[in-house]
Amino acid sequence: MKQTQLPIPAGWKLFFEELYLRIHKQVTSPWTKLIVLFSLTLLLTQREFSFNLSVGGGDGWLSVSESSVFNHSNEGPQISGAAAGAKEGTEAKLTGYVAPVKEWTARQKKQLAYVDNFKLVALAEMETHGIPASITLAQGLLESGTGKSTLARKNNNHFGIKCFSKKCRKGHCSNHSDDHHKDFFRTFETPEESYHEHSKVLMKSRYKSLFALPKTDYKNWSHGLRKAGYATDPRYGDKLVQMIENLELWRYDRL
Repeated sequence: MKQTQLPIPAGWKLFFEELYLRIHKQVTSPWTKLIVLFSLTLLLTQREFSFNLSVGGGDGWLSVSESSVFNHSNEGPQISGAAAGAKEGTEAKLTGYVAPVKEWTARQKKQLAYVDNFKLVALAEMETHGIPASITLAQGLLESGTGKSTLARKNNNHFGIKCFSKKCRKGHCSNHSDDHHKDFFRTFETPEESYHEHSKVLMKSRYKSLFALPKTDYKNWSHGLRKAGYATDPRYGDKLVQMIENLELWRYDRL
C-alpha cells in the first residue's frame, strides 16, 4: 500500500526557511569569523573563555566572555593586590609576568614577600620616570633591611632619604641613630610615599647619565649609582646586582 506524505503547512515551511537563512547569515558573517579566530587565539595563549549563546538577544546570537587563568608558582613573587601610586595599566602589564620556579630559602621568601608588597609602585615609577623596577626594589630591600629597619618601621623611609630642609615642621624628619646631630631622616605617611621621593632623588643631575641606559641594563644601573655617589660602600653596586639576580627581579624590567 502506497503511503501518502502529508503536506507541510505553509507557516512551518516559512519558519524553517527563515531560520535557515538566519543561521546561514550568522555563520557566514564576518563578525562570526572574527569571534572564532579570536577564540582560537585565546586557546593558543592559554586563556580560558566561555561562550554564551542566545537567540534573538543583544547584537547577535553569539557573545564571548573571557577570564584569565595564568598560574604562578606559590613560592615566587605573586601578582595580586594593589599599591598606592600605581598608574592605570600597570596591573594589566603584570598579566604577562612569569614567576620564577625554583627553591627559595627562608630569607629569600621574606624578601619576596617585601617585593610582592611594593612591586606595583616600583613598576609605576619605572613607567613614569624610567627607573628600572629591579633597581628600585633591590635598593628598597637593601636599605630598609627588607622593611625591618628602624627607619623603615618608624619613618616609613625605605631608602634612607635624608632631610636637608632648614625649616622642618614637626614630624617632617627624625634621628634614630648615633650619627651627627644634624643627620636627620625624612618621615613619610606611607612606605609608598618614600618610593615616590626616591624617584625624585634619582632625577637629580648627578644621575642623569643613567637614564641613557636601557631599563633592562640593571648591572650598569647598579654600578652607575655607586659611581655617581648614591652610596659610599664600594660594594654597593655588587650588592644590588646580587640581590636582583638572586631574586630574579630583572623579570620586572621586561614588562
